[in-house]
Amino acid sequence: MARWIDVSTSQHQLKLFDGNKLIKAYPIAVGKILSPTPSGTYTIINKQLHPGGPFGVLWMGLSKPHYGIHGTNNPASIGKNVSHGCIRMFNHDVLELSSSVPIGTRVSIHN
Repeated sequence: MARWIDVSTSQHQLKLFDGNKLIKAYPIAVGKILSPTPSGTYTIINKQLHPGGPFGVLWMGLSKPHYGIHGTNNPASIGKNVSHGCIRMFNHDVLELSSSVPIGTRVSIHN
């Protein structure tokens, strides 16, 4: 079975699955009203450690240009609608997730 990621913007939760089996759920921050997180199905196309700026310890780019799953230098933002559309995670969580999924992993984003 293939691992894939399910993102619920309304529940502020990212879930990692292996086929139909839930492996782990993580709290996230998502886009604000003026810059919502885009719904749809994408893939992880790249990973970058220590990308700089507000992206925390790791960036995983999505197949939708300019969007990704990344860490944060503002952990108080997790659980809120505050980003410019990206999916923010605690730094330790994004490192753990990145080590569990390869480039090409499917990411399904919905409300």
